[in-house]
Amino acid sequence: MTASILTVDDSASIRLTTRVALSNAGYTVTEAVDGQDGLAKLNSGQFDMIVTDLNMPNMDGLTMIRELRKLPAHTGVPVIFLTTESDAEMKQQAKAAGATGWLTKPFDPESLVKIVRKVLGR
Repeated sequence: MTASILTVDDSASIRLTTRVALSNAGYTVTEAVDGQDGLAKLNSGQFDMIVTDLNMPNMDGLTMIRELRKLPAHTGVPVIFLTTESDAEMKQQAKAAGATGWLTKPFDPESLVKIVRKVLGR
């Protein structure tokens, strides 16, 4: 069964790069443009993983994770932050909110695929 991944980023170019890298690795990708859109898509489907930006309009990645962790259906879904932030304090907040991993932009698509495979175990 193909793993289904939700990517959440306000940058069209990052969404494209992420979608191409993950699709080429055999994953099914659904895109959202911000945290609000991401939560809406989460409520309408089941995902094996979420890859999200931190800084976005409407709802940032941290808020989105905190909201999704309140939903029983999504408590165990791994979340990878894909962001320009590399601040240790921010990483701590992300971990406290329920983030599984962190990848700093600009990123190598191969690194993203490796992290996804490692976290999903497939």
